[in-house]
Amino acid sequence: MMSDSEAILACQAGRKEMYRHLVEKYKVRAYYAALMFTRNRDDALDLSQEAFYRAYRALDHFDTSKNFYTWFYKILKNLCLNFVTRQKRFEEFDPSGINSRQENPQEILERDERSRAVWQGLRELPAKDREIILLKDFDGMSYRDIADALEIPIGSVMSRLYYARKKLLKKLEYLNE
Repeated sequence: MMSDSEAILACQAGRKEMYRHLVEKYKVRAYYAALMFTRNRDDALDLSQEAFYRAYRALDHFDTSKNFYTWFYKILKNLCLNFVTRQKRFEEFDPSGINSRQENPQEILERDERSRAVWQGLRELPAKDREIILLKDFDGMSYRDIADALEIPIGSVMSRLYYARKKLLKKLEYLNE
């Protein structure tokens, strides 16, 4: 298994086909991060692909001592924010259909209800709160990587995450009443 740094160094040395390793590793994460901003599946797919293209074009200037996904996330986030600003549209996100695994109908119903409630709660949060929850709890980024991606201190990440989770919990309690 090739590390991100090894793939980037190979690309920088002229083996551009090694970029596929990074795309395959992060394409799902990138898609869901873009979906967080756009709330539209087609737009999220287009923007995540565009971010990979832009990152590829800038790869020669990437510092391999840094975390690739953190750097890539900044590119993706800027693309998404610019897109949303231009489009001024927020379509409803429908979480159904994401998991096609065969399950008991009752399990599907319960999971979909929970999923809808969580996404509804997330939609109602301010963008900064929604973003930090998704980066940590859905994307699995470390506090350090989130701090780098958002360009804030680690202490601020922990504080913002704590208060964002409290807000989400309050929204979920309200939605369940």
